Amino acid sequence: MSDKVLMKGAEALAEGAIQAGCRYYFGYPITPQNETPEYMSRRLPEVGGKFVQAESEVASINMVYGAACAGVRVMTSSSSPGISLMQEGISYISGSNVPCVVMNAMRGGPGLGNIAPAQADYFQAVKGGGNGDYKRIVLAPSSIQEGVDLFVDAFELADKYRMVVMVIVDGLIGQMMEPVEFKTRIDVSTLKTPEWATVGRHGRDHANIITSLTLDAAGL
Repeated sequence: MSDKVLMKGAEALAEGAIQAGCRYYFGYPITPQNETPEYMSRRLPEVGGKFVQAESEVASINMVYGAACAGVRVMTSSSSPGISLMQEGISYISGSNVPCVVMNAMRGGPGLGNIAPAQADYFQAVKGGGNGDYKRIVLAPSSIQEGVDLFVDAFELADKYRMVVMVIVDGLIGQMMEPVEFKTRIDVSTLKTPEWATVGRHGRDHANIITSLTLDAAGL
């Protein structure tokens, strides 16, 4: 896809993730990003990927954790209260040093808040979130096109540094429409399974073990 096409933000961002090599998506519906999982449910099977609608945000982030441990390009998306429910799982993923991408289409207010566009989760995103003591990379596109482009960077950075990359957008970007161009497409056949991934032995003399639990004081 190289020509400009008119797309809704939440769908364009999903396609951007697919073009960036994402083949696994686990999520749970919540406005204002419901079009993202809906789009993923249709598109991922067309490119050989897997989509699962989990029973909750807590379940979805732990499914992401499992896929991330296998070294595949995986993501989830949600909105503010859903991201709050995911915080423990995000901290587990961060403690395990495995890569994934999380998109937050922010809505306003504490608790369930409302479905109006907001930038309410900025500090939560950039300061770590969850029970702390970890960092993550945060990308904040100001347009749909920039978001599409940044999804390539998101997965590349997640793989390079083995960490969670969060893409934060406000609800307006998710719901508006804009002509977008998909400039970069990752050939997933060139993506190799990392040496640290938990995929069984497969010719190795050992099976990898991934854990988020660290008891060593210096490590903590």
